[in-house]
Amino acid sequence: MDTKHIQIRNYDYTLPDERIAKFPLPERDSSKLLVYEGGNISETTFRSLPSLLPEGALMVFNNTRVIQARLHFRKGSGALIEIFLLEPAEPAEYQENFASRGRCSWYCLVGNLKKWKEGKLTRTLNIGHSTLTITAERIGTHGTSQEIMFTWDADLTFAEVLDAVGELPIPPYLNRKTQESDKTTYQTVYSKIKGSVAAPTAGLHFTERVLADIDARGIEREEVTLHVGAGTFRPVKSEDIGGHDMHSEHIAVRRHTIERLLAHGGEAIAVGTTSVRTLESLYYMGVLASQGKPLHVPQWMPYEYDNALSTTEALTALLHYMDQQGEDVLHASTQIIIAPGYHYHIVRRMITNFHQPQSTLLLLVSAFIGEDWHKVYDYALAHDFRFLSYGDSSLLNISDF
Repeated sequence: MDTKHIQIRNYDYTLPDERIAKFPLPERDSSKLLVYEGGNISETTFRSLPSLLPEGALMVFNNTRVIQARLHFRKGSGALIEIFLLEPAEPAEYQENFASRGRCSWYCLVGNLKKWKEGKLTRTLNIGHSTLTITAERIGTHGTSQEIMFTWDADLTFAEVLDAVGELPIPPYLNRKTQESDKTTYQTVYSKIKGSVAAPTAGLHFTERVLADIDARGIEREEVTLHVGAGTFRPVKSEDIGGHDMHSEHIAVRRHTIERLLAHGGEAIAVGTTSVRTLESLYYMGVLASQGKPLHVPQWMPYEYDNALSTTEALTALLHYMDQQGEDVLHASTQIIIAPGYHYHIVRRMITNFHQPQSTLLLLVSAFIGEDWHKVYDYALAHDFRFLSYGDSSLLNISDF
């Protein structure tokens, strides 16, 4: 299959607005779970997930945490300017940037940019018994985004500043304003590492009860970090996917996690498409490491490489690279696009929500279960499943590797 010439119109379906879940259910694990295996489809509740997984398997979660990435300023003229944080510029490392005091910069999308030709934007608010004044200044253009320098006068880290002045960004297709409840419901119960501007939504169904049941079945849990960018919502606008530029995302994976993958024969259950992208990127990072090349996975590498290394060989090469670098945590980036024609190396089962029509995430699902994605989505539409971020989920199993 010539993946680059796939027509995105062939990955379309009708999604009525009323099927988009605007809010989550009161109990996360009471959501519906569609189960696909060998072409057969059934349904249950998410609470039953552990009983559907093989004992002793390895399950991988994305532990990223959504930041309050939307900031609002008002000019003296009254014009409202929205600044949406995308990724740190200086310091460039997420945790170092969040720990900054007094000054840092980010690459951002700016709403109403034409009204902000020059000058600084300032906002002052009360925090407890003191005040915080934060200033935003445009430094320059960076691709399709703007580099914005933030300065503030209180003895706070930038993470604390965002908690005080920022707004949690919920997906645009919800067509509503962020509510206080979203600060809790739009985070997974295992989120730890701040950096995402969108939640890894398959993880929103997990509760401490479900995680305990997973542990009780002897299923091993590991975590990776992929900070979800705004590009996850960017539609494919070209007729064929060869014209779509995939966004780059940063990942962090502990040495121990890669060792556990090797111990499980290079196979894992992925929670969410971000975990899928991270795990599958590890294979190609191992290939790059074996060739002495920088560990950035270009968009089309999977379709241009002849898969000469086995999964265990690639993971072993990655560990050898980390030994040479003296690293316990692998920091790298990926632009991988997973679409029909892709060969999965690590993911054997995936848990994922129901995605937008003509999206790269729908292509990822189709690469996993083939044309049966039509059956899965038709079933979900016909059986009152709720769609997108706050909607229901699916467990997709395949045995043909």
